[in-house]
Amino acid sequence: MFRFETLEIWHHAVQYIKKIYKLTDLFPKCELYGLTSQLRRSAVSVAANMAEGSADRTKTEFKRYLHYSIGSLAENIAELLIAKELGFGDREKIGALYQEAEILIKRITAFKNYLK
Repeated sequence: MFRFETLEIWHHAVQYIKKIYKLTDLFPKCELYGLTSQLRRSAVSVAANMAEGSADRTKTEFKRYLHYSIGSLAENIAELLIAKELGFGDREKIGALYQEAEILIKRITAFKNYLK
C-alpha cells in the first residue's frame, strides 16, 4: 500500500472526483473537450498531487504538493461556477459540489498545517 492510500483526505478527493464525473456526464457533448475535460482534469489533479507529494518527499515538499491540490480545487470551483452560469448540469448538484470542495480545502489545509 502506498502512503497516500492511508490518507482520509485522498479518499475524500476520490469521492469528489466520482461526483464531478457524474455531473459532467450530463454536459453537452460539444463540451467534451472543453469544460467537461477541464473540470475532470482539475478534480483528478487534487488526488494526484496528494499522491505525488506523499512519495518519499520531505514534509516541506509534501506541503507544497498539498498546496497544489488546494489550487486545483480552487480551479475546479471556478469551473463549476462557469458551468452553472452556462446552464450545464443540475444547479443543486453544482451547489453541493461547491460546498464539498470548500470542506475538502479546509481538510487539506488542516492536514498541511499538521505537517508543520
